[in-house]
Amino acid sequence: MKNSIVETLIGAAVIGIAAVFFVFAYTTSGAGKGQGGYTLTAEFENVEGINIGSDIRLAGIKVGSVTDQNLNAENFQAVLTMSIDRSVSLPDDSTAKVTSEGLLGAKFIALEPGGSDDKLKDGDQMSYTQSAIDLWGLVNEYLFNSDKNK
Repeated sequence: MKNSIVETLIGAAVIGIAAVFFVFAYTTSGAGKGQGGYTLTAEFENVEGINIGSDIRLAGIKVGSVTDQNLNAENFQAVLTMSIDRSVSLPDDSTAKVTSEGLLGAKFIALEPGGSDDKLKDGDQMSYTQSAIDLWGLVNEYLFNSDKNK
């Protein structure tokens, strides 16, 4: 009887520690930050490497995340829906660009604020975007077209 009580207490302690770990991981990962923000959309020619959950950063600080991505069937551009922290009020001439953490790092959306006095509101679309650069396409163009120029 004593062994089963000890085993039960040890099992309860393990479950409690696991629950604390999961709560800690959830709160520090920023997974819950998508709620409570305002929504913006932006169209890009190429969003290679950007997925739902990718970071939205301003001055290197995470201020939101990508919540949805679709294809605009009329102009064949990628439409990203982004959730931005309400504490960040962006001018309406701000720029969103796809960039990465170094040469092989993860890709994210970098926001660059504009100088306008008018602010973007919930549901607005960003007008100024810069798509991802196809690095391998540039390397192939350099390698295979450099022979033609000689």
